[in-house]
Amino acid sequence: MQKIYLSLLLFTLTIQQSICQNQSKPNVLVILADDLGSLDLNCYGSKDLETPNLDKLAKAGVRFTQFYAAAPVCSPSRAALLTGKSNLGAGLPGNVPIPEGDPEGKAGLPTEEVTMAEYFKEAGYSTALVGKWHLGHHKNKVPNAQGFDYFFGHQRGCIDNYSHFFFWAGPNKHDLYRNNEEVLYPGEYFPDLMVDEVSQIITKDENPFFVYWAINVPHYPYQATPKWLDHYKDLPSPRKEYAAFVSTMDERIGEVLDELEKAGKKDNTIIVFQSDHGHSCEERAFGGGGNAGPYRGCKFSMFEGGLRVPAIISYPDKLPANEVRDQLCSEMDWLPTIAELSNIKLADDKIEGKSLMPIIKSKKAATQHEIINWQVGGYDDAKNSWAVREGDWKLLGHPNDPSTKTKFTEKDELYLVNLKDDIGEQKNVAESNPKIVAKLKKYHEDWLSKIKSDRNID
Repeated sequence: MQKIYLSLLLFTLTIQQSICQNQSKPNVLVILADDLGSLDLNCYGSKDLETPNLDKLAKAGVRFTQFYAAAPVCSPSRAALLTGKSNLGAGLPGNVPIPEGDPEGKAGLPTEEVTMAEYFKEAGYSTALVGKWHLGHHKNKVPNAQGFDYFFGHQRGCIDNYSHFFFWAGPNKHDLYRNNEEVLYPGEYFPDLMVDEVSQIITKDENPFFVYWAINVPHYPYQATPKWLDHYKDLPSPRKEYAAFVSTMDERIGEVLDELEKAGKKDNTIIVFQSDHGHSCEERAFGGGGNAGPYRGCKFSMFEGGLRVPAIISYPDKLPANEVRDQLCSEMDWLPTIAELSNIKLADDKIEGKSLMPIIKSKKAATQHEIINWQVGGYDDAKNSWAVREGDWKLLGHPNDPSTKTKFTEKDELYLVNLKDDIGEQKNVAESNPKIVAKLKKYHEDWLSKIKSDRNID
């Protein structure tokens, strides 16, 4: 009898120890906005829209002013976030087509890539994705096959927020899933459904959570709530439609953060917020609505307005509050940063991101990226858009600017700017700086060659 008692006592102590260890691990909430402009939060200088909840998050943590998306388009940016690699390094050069355009399921984030969710799941976390996936439709490339215990959201790039049908071109199909099963909520507002889902996950008293909230706002269709549409009724279109959707997003994020606080988990939760790239200038977005301020370009562009995004990290238990960091940082850096804060080891030696902890700890720390590269569309740099930056110098290959519909000449195929002198990237100074062009082009070529070698691409 005594042996049974001792065995039960030992078992109980083991369970309690396991619970204590799990509770000591930080929770993680990664919020990725969709098509949010470079300066479209009050804390980034916006004067004509309201974002009190994200401003509050910035005051509770660290806000970055030179933070770059890893790509100026949706799928490649998301691949970089989840893998800590450039989109080419992660094997995803461009946007994932709809299933009808990829019947064999070849497109998407390669199955062999290890995602942020897989790292945290291995470390004992409950992992969930709520919102937009857009990283593949094959059974081996959907969220539940890429490390997420739970998924609620849409697989394709955008949906109508009430009917939950794919919002682009035909075939116009319903796109709302819980895990791998289609679910129907006709007429219910998707941002509210997401709040309900995220709130339920983060308030459970179980394992520590890793939640990737890929909120599909303010991506078109602009479908703000009547409250915010009325609030911005005097702004010109399309700014008023866009601003109303941004404030709708901010309000929903505030609701989730309130739930986190009520559950007593806010201090022990790492919260990351970022936009996936710059604002959209597409026809479906009424030609714009977002604000890049002095920066040139928008979504799809390697100019600053397509790549430079708002980004915030908060973790009250460990990180400073109400701080601003001006060093160059990348979306690829979130995985190694959050992993370091969570004591998770990353086994992949091809991760290109760097932990931001030195920068977070000190505004005097050097950038972790002396050189940073971008390329989208494919692995052939003779026809796809690319860019490389070192210090204040930035070289763009085959530039495009949807925000102005500029037609670049043959001379502009290599477009050099000095961001210190020309933050608006209006003047190509390649012709007068051939040595700098040659140096940056060599950096780009060396990086691309290594990426192609790592992925066995000719």
